[in-house]
Amino acid sequence: MDKPAEATTVAHTEAAGGHEAEPNAFGLTPPWFIAAAMIVVIAILVWKKVPSAIGKALDKKIAAIRDQLDEAAALRKEAEALKREYEAKAASADAEAAAMVERAKSEAKAIVAKAEHDAKALVERRKAMAESKIAAEERAAIDELRATAAKAATAAAAKLIAERNDAKTDQALVDQAIGQLTR
Repeated sequence: MDKPAEATTVAHTEAAGGHEAEPNAFGLTPPWFIAAAMIVVIAILVWKKVPSAIGKALDKKIAAIRDQLDEAAALRKEAEALKREYEAKAASADAEAAAMVERAKSEAKAIVAKAEHDAKALVERRKAMAESKIAAEERAAIDELRATAAKAATAAAAKLIAERNDAKTDQALVDQAIGQLTR
């Protein structure tokens, strides 16, 4: 009698290549759990509207800086108009009288030089003021961010200390502190 060929199934504990099989739970491997955790963290950040809050804060800072830059540009235009006005006065002084040409030229040159100097000084002062305001805003934003980070770190540290200390550990710390005080 011929025996039918039986298919035999053999379970292997090793994966191809001679390595042990990667551990899994419910058929899911560790990389899947890491990906799921990242998705949960991102979902919580989006749910708490963290990106929009950061965006709004940055938009406010950008708007303030733009306003300051617009103000500086307006002041520069004003200074240029003042310069043109003084140059126009100098040009009209030339045409007043032939007898006063030399005197008018020297006065016009002095007025133009003063106007240019004043305009440059005004623009530089306004530019310096705008830059210092921008720098102050940046410092304030950084200080605010640092304070927020410090508060979060303090809260996390307090939570960790509360979770890791029990009554026995607290009693040992109190006894040790009392011992150091009595020395």
